[in-house]
Amino acid sequence: MTSLNRIVMARSSRSMIKDLGPDRLDAAEVSGKWGQQFTFRSYRRFIYPEYDICAGPYRDEAGQILSFDLIMANQVWEHLDRPYEATLNVLEMLRPGGHFWLAVPFFIPFHAAPMDNSRWSARGLRNFLTECGFDEDEIRAEQWGNRHAALRNLETPWPPEYHPETDPLDNDPDFPICAWALARKT
Repeated sequence: MTSLNRIVMARSSRSMIKDLGPDRLDAAEVSGKWGQQFTFRSYRRFIYPEYDICAGPYRDEAGQILSFDLIMANQVWEHLDRPYEATLNVLEMLRPGGHFWLAVPFFIPFHAAPMDNSRWSARGLRNFLTECGFDEDEIRAEQWGNRHAALRNLETPWPPEYHPETDPLDNDPDFPICAWALARKT
């Protein structure tokens, strides 16, 4: 099933990451597998609860902080108790010039897995990432949604499956369904 909520975000985000030249990047993903679609120089997944991004940066067996060119988090940050602390940990693991890509929901139902804590618009992501230490000029943040998708998010079962023949993908800035950002560490 392809979720209506992720169609535009996935297209835009794939383009963002392809523009970075994935084959030259050492990448990590926080509790997900979205990054498996790319051919990175190296790619590691860090799955919760074994790896808790809120508890500190990821470390190797010798206790050294791991470093990456790209760290990704797809639909994870809304579940964190301490997203600010988690983002500081991401920043610490990024190499100079490295990127952090994250995607988050805005207008979707509560979905505790194991908890559901936060929502951000594109502007909210930009503000949040700036407060965490990313240079505002090095953040590209976008959002997508429309009234039709908002109504579909009230249906069960949830999330709504995308139907190209009946689900318009036009964007209404007053009804964001999801937001995503790519931030560069300077």
